[in-house]
Amino acid sequence: MSAWRGRRLHFVGIGGAGMSGLALIADALGATVTGSDQAASPYLARVRAAGIAVTVGHDRANVPAGDDVELVVSTAIGAANPERSAGRARGLREIHRGALLGELSRLRRTIAIAGTHGKTTTASMAAHALLSLGWDPTFVIGGELRPPGEPGEPGAAGAGAGAGTNAAYGAGEWLVVEADESDRSFLELAPEIAVVTNIELDHHTTYASHVELEAAFADFLRTGLRRVVADTAEAEAFLDRAGIVEAAFFGASDIELTAGGSRFVWARQTVTLAVPGAHNVANAAAALTACVIAGAPPSQLAGALADFRGAGRRFERLGQTAAGALVVDDYAHHPTELRATIAAARTLGHRRVVAVFQPHLFSRTQLLAREFGAALAQADVAVVLDVYPSREHAADFPGVTGLLVAESAADAARGRPVAWAPDFDAAERVLRAALRPGDLCLVLGAGNVDALGRRLVAA
Repeated sequence: MSAWRGRRLHFVGIGGAGMSGLALIADALGATVTGSDQAASPYLARVRAAGIAVTVGHDRANVPAGDDVELVVSTAIGAANPERSAGRARGLREIHRGALLGELSRLRRTIAIAGTHGKTTTASMAAHALLSLGWDPTFVIGGELRPPGEPGEPGAAGAGAGAGTNAAYGAGEWLVVEADESDRSFLELAPEIAVVTNIELDHHTTYASHVELEAAFADFLRTGLRRVVADTAEAEAFLDRAGIVEAAFFGASDIELTAGGSRFVWARQTVTLAVPGAHNVANAAAALTACVIAGAPPSQLAGALADFRGAGRRFERLGQTAAGALVVDDYAHHPTELRATIAAARTLGHRRVVAVFQPHLFSRTQLLAREFGAALAQADVAVVLDVYPSREHAADFPGVTGLLVAESAADAARGRPVAWAPDFDAAERVLRAALRPGDLCLVLGAGNVDALGRRLVAA
């Protein structure tokens, strides 16, 4: 750890979920940390509150003076970024956030959780469980650990240990990280326990086929000394193809889904969750199994998730509209995730489920528009926004808009209402007219659609 003291790290895009967490841990390890981002955000505010010097806006002048500065970047930061250009001109070392997280994983015994769906929630559950046991882990995850109780829930309470943040530096021996396959950066990690929740093609610009994606996940599992995968026929077949002969399986039985969450049996223990949906049962089983392999007794883990309220932007209750509809924000941005979130919403017993979806990335929308539409058609009412471009450009994908998803949803909805609302103002007008007392309104997507949800609640 002494190697981090005196290190000078400048994070370009420090306001991202993963980058901000890494910045907080690097600061705790003794590095001198600075950073910039194109816009203010809650993550940026948290980094600034830790005493880290942060600038809003990207500019060559943001890069600190000196030839020992290292620029930390993510895949979202393009090569033309002025701070990256300044770093190249000065011969500064540039390090990808995945490589820096890999360095961190070599300092602590690491649980790395990967998967196309559920990795943020599963990593959050693992961190929460270890915190509940008093193990004081370090963790870096892609969403905030929410405190017990939240807007729209009865009995909201104050933050518990480690709650309300996406990263914390603990005194314990374990590190819990979310392992990101989107840019292959999970292959930079050195985990003791490698977890895979599921495998489905999502990042089409990184992987040319499902076979190529499977090969990357197999490589990830091989980096772990011990491995955890789902107890399914698909997982067993995947392990056989990959030639991986040693792995632990996670699973749950006697599953009972309720309006308050779920109850199930895991490792001969009865576990109760306060987050809804069958997908969260699977997430919990994966997290708890990883904790058992780390040395925690199943009997102590059985109640460790009873007060878990989820990760930020994962079925997060934002509050109620003036009309009395509950608004819930979720990061779902793949057809499988949309289906799972809408199904989870059904278990809460609301009169109608209204799904508002903001597609994320033109490439994903182009390839999965029909699947997105079919998933949204499971709601009673669907509203589709235009594409959140992230790191892509509309000019590279002519004709690809959210309208493709809206048309597909209308084709599959069997007469249920579907609206195309390209921007937030149009969507707000539609929703103000449509939402009624007893409705549950889901705002879905990996972009900034949560801001629309907050507008609905604030008004």
